[in-house]
Amino acid sequence: MALLLTRRHLLAGTAGAVGLAGTAGIVAVAAERAAPKLVDPHAEAIRRAELARRRSGAATVRATLNPRPVTLDLGGVTVDTWGYAEAATGPLIRAKAGDRLRVDVVNDLPTDTSVHWHGVAMRNDMDGVPGVTQDPIGAGGHFTYEFILPDPGTYFYHPHSGVQLDRALHGVLIVDDPNDAGRYDQEWIVVLDDWVDGTGRTPDDVLAALGADMSGMHGGHGMPGMNHGAGMPMGGGEMETMMSPLLGGAGDIDYPHYLINGRVPAAPVTLTARPRQRVRIRLVNAASDTAFRVALGGHRLTVTHSDGFPVVPDVTDALVVGMGERVDVEVVVADGAFPLVAVAEGKTGQALAVVRTGGGRPPSAQVRAAELDRRVILTNQLRADDSVQLPQRSPDRTHDLVLGGSMMPYRWTINGKTFGDAESLLVREGERVRLRMVNQTMMFHPMHVHGHTFALRDGGPRKDTVIVTPRQTVTVDLDADNPGQWMTHCHNIYHAETGMMINLAYQL
Repeated sequence: MALLLTRRHLLAGTAGAVGLAGTAGIVAVAAERAAPKLVDPHAEAIRRAELARRRSGAATVRATLNPRPVTLDLGGVTVDTWGYAEAATGPLIRAKAGDRLRVDVVNDLPTDTSVHWHGVAMRNDMDGVPGVTQDPIGAGGHFTYEFILPDPGTYFYHPHSGVQLDRALHGVLIVDDPNDAGRYDQEWIVVLDDWVDGTGRTPDDVLAALGADMSGMHGGHGMPGMNHGAGMPMGGGEMETMMSPLLGGAGDIDYPHYLINGRVPAAPVTLTARPRQRVRIRLVNAASDTAFRVALGGHRLTVTHSDGFPVVPDVTDALVVGMGERVDVEVVVADGAFPLVAVAEGKTGQALAVVRTGGGRPPSAQVRAAELDRRVILTNQLRADDSVQLPQRSPDRTHDLVLGGSMMPYRWTINGKTFGDAESLLVREGERVRLRMVNQTMMFHPMHVHGHTFALRDGGPRKDTVIVTPRQTVTVDLDADNPGQWMTHCHNIYHAETGMMINLAYQL
């Protein structure tokens, strides 16, 4: 992602004194509007917030990440790409809530990179946003991330640099609850992904094509597999070509491959258990432009967590997982071989894994689980467990985030501006902040807030990433209890990279 804040927006706190005005009050208001003093990512307030997260007896968990060029076998499809390991997902990192995580990153890529710890309410200077919270990790460079993991849950990590997420540069971070008695016989981590790199084009090629002269592409000269009708503004004269009855415009790219745990449907990964075992499935959508509709053939799923936080258990046949979302489900598995299917919502294709507890023929790569067409839920529909409900409180501050954009030109905005020109969303520590996300486009946007979880209104789930469908408004509340500079953006990587991002900035 292009994450360099302009000096005008990030360093406003260093502006000169405001000229005299008629009253002291007018001077103060004018000064705040002209040059708010922002909490620096290395400020004392950041250190104080981190100290408050410390827990006695906690361990330090160490890991190393080595982003580098790799060659991967996706199951008969060989690709040259960038990754953290010789696999399509990075190393699993696992710790307990309250532990300190220390990760050494050694960059063997030919370009800058970074690591963002998606969903973790961490110290701001470890958030992994080049140009905002840290300098980029240069080619051949090294950086150490060190922070406390305050909340149990399913998280993941990935770069916040360009469109690097749309390669193999992502991995899962599990933070276990030390008080969890363990109700499960098995646990499966299921990473959903869309894949283009090494198939004749790179994510940077895709981005360049999206930003090229779209009028020429409609004449048939565009890059194969690109969807050039999605996201048109109202009155644009074109219809969406990737449509979902649940999400509206479903993306910009019809990928050649969709993966579960790094494997194409023709050579799926197999997940094993014994009949009647209770299994916890941690679903992570690491895709860049694709939401997935997920079902397990012959079973119903009980949703237990969304973005790491518990929800009132909800039994469903299938669920939609947007980019950046993580959902935990529970299932008691039957005897046999069953398809775990993740259909690319509104697109052509699907990902597949095989669940095997006994004999039977494996499902075909094209299998269509009947559960996909029964009860299907979005995570927005869930209810927060009582233990994680935000206390009732009126908002101290409300911000509107008007989501806009189009395919011609390929430009995505918040409040009418792209990231480098957008005014920060100002908050103060201790406030209850309300965010109203108003989608004025014909596409869905999975909106992600760094460093915080928010609550959907009226008892909705605690989350850090929420789907906002076309022409709809999603209202969330958060407590401003983690000072710093925090990106808020669409987790469609191509939308964020071309402008749909804004800074949630604590001011002094």
